[in-house]
Amino acid sequence: MNGERQIFRRENGAAVAFSEYGDPNGAPVFFCHGWPSSRTMAELTDESAKKLGLRIVSPDRPGIRDSKFQPDRTLLDWPPLLLELATHLQIDTFKILAISGGAPYAYVAAWMIQERVEAIAVVSGAPPIAELEDRSGLLTLYNRLLALRGSRPGLLRILFHIAQPFASMKVPIRVRPLLLKILQPCDANVLRDAKSFEACFESARQAWRSSAAGVMTDAEIYANPWGFALEEVRVPVRLWHGKKDRTFSFRLAEQIATRLPNCEFHLVDGAGHYSLPIRHTHEILANLLR
Repeated sequence: MNGERQIFRRENGAAVAFSEYGDPNGAPVFFCHGWPSSRTMAELTDESAKKLGLRIVSPDRPGIRDSKFQPDRTLLDWPPLLLELATHLQIDTFKILAISGGAPYAYVAAWMIQERVEAIAVVSGAPPIAELEDRSGLLTLYNRLLALRGSRPGLLRILFHIAQPFASMKVPIRVRPLLLKILQPCDANVLRDAKSFEACFESARQAWRSSAAGVMTDAEIYANPWGFALEEVRVPVRLWHGKKDRTFSFRLAEQIATRLPNCEFHLVDGAGHYSLPIRHTHEILANLLR
């Protein structure tokens, strides 16, 4: 419990790694990590989950960190994996918390296995990129990657493999202030806390360390059609977004909120992509527990 690596073997023999945080006897919440990231991103929830009586279960997606790589996987492959893990842990119904790139995984579970999902909270969430006519609300880096994917996909794959050894390196403490200068003040300020920095950046480093192919496959899923419409997600959604989010503009979140039939939208002034899930963890989890 509380961060220890656990391995679950699926019916097909594939290994899925997961960690647990919070109260081991609490109400179950599955955590969907961002991109590029891995299961230990859920360390952000540990303290608040203990106080609120929540059991956070955070799996690595296939090909990420310690979970077996699954070639050609799609977003629709996620709910069956989640069901097998829930059965293994003797969990019947549950809630889901998704941060950033974890959003599509929460939405697809709410759509496909709605009888098991009580509610989901999506924080700083990624939109369905393939449906966007205007991508100006995406981070500039993402738009460049998408352009390269369309024009020179082979080169993009090579660049991912070149990036892997550098992205797998642990960021020295003396270099962290330089890294934080890239971010806007609201995000940089919360990441000066060593614990928050480790939860965000160490989880990303571990994703890269395991496999560039796993990180690339995860990235492909964001760029491809999800396989369902947001209008078909009937499970209650708590959608949280910061007005200063530069990774995914809050305008994109506003559009998503209008499409979801059962959505409670929280637009937070002064919050960025990182500062929202870090500073408002307790509030988000307490709201999800209702």
